[in-house]
Amino acid sequence: MSSAPPRPLAERALEPAHHHGPSAFGNDLRRFVNLTLIMATTDFKLRYFGSALGYLWSLVRPLLFFGVLYVMFTKILHAGRGVPHYAVYLLSAIMLWTFFVETTTSSVQCLLAREGLLRKVRFPRLAIPLAVSLTALFTLCTNFVAVLIFAVASGLSPRLSWLEMPLLVILLAIFAVGVGMLLSALYVRFRDIQPIWEVFAQVLFYGSPIIYVASQYKGFVRIAMCNPIATILTQMRHALVDPSAHSAAVFIGGSIRLLIPLGIIALVFAVGLWFFNREAPLIAERL
Repeated sequence: MSSAPPRPLAERALEPAHHHGPSAFGNDLRRFVNLTLIMATTDFKLRYFGSALGYLWSLVRPLLFFGVLYVMFTKILHAGRGVPHYAVYLLSAIMLWTFFVETTTSSVQCLLAREGLLRKVRFPRLAIPLAVSLTALFTLCTNFVAVLIFAVASGLSPRLSWLEMPLLVILLAIFAVGVGMLLSALYVRFRDIQPIWEVFAQVLFYGSPIIYVASQYKGFVRIAMCNPIATILTQMRHALVDPSAHSAAVFIGGSIRLLIPLGIIALVFAVGLWFFNREAPLIAERL
């Protein structure tokens, strides 16, 4: 039985490039998961290795940010006046925001930071941004223990509604991962993505109820609550801080309207995954 003759080099060169490079997930799901976990845990351990305070630096930064905002917006601008347990809300909102911005900002250049590895080793490309997100999630989970301790010390009692927090964190993580996948793949093509995202993140920070609460949106609360971060933080306040505060469903105008921010989360994740998967085989060539 005769074998087919080899195709000319020119014909092979004209093949679509995505057949040559490794895909986003690879061919082995178990290897993909293990590689992501190894990269995330290694980065988490090495991040503060050799520093005097070690892991405590990840807690000190948001606490200092919280202290500055708390003094500024309670003692000077009186933004928290009339908001029960405003300090607990501000601290928990800052922790969640820190997770989101750390995940997305670190994802922008994560592929470039691993350029040497990407050029030498064939492995699932998606493991890199997912490892960045998982490392930030490790930090959030450990830091949130301090938030809960602060909440109890401030007079709050644990209740069943606190069990909503893992679901809210998962929704925020899905949103952050979707944005991170999109940013990391776009940065390979367009290096302007980093300053653009830095500006947009600042706009998103002040447009989300972090230093204020959703009731202060006044006349455009329903539009503002379409922002997934606003929805998550508002529901976090209702579940964790103040059960008498309106839930996200009340502010947005009904439970059915919650499908808008949830749909945005799903859409961003789907678009980010699709675009990253499309670009994955060409990443090493374009870096």
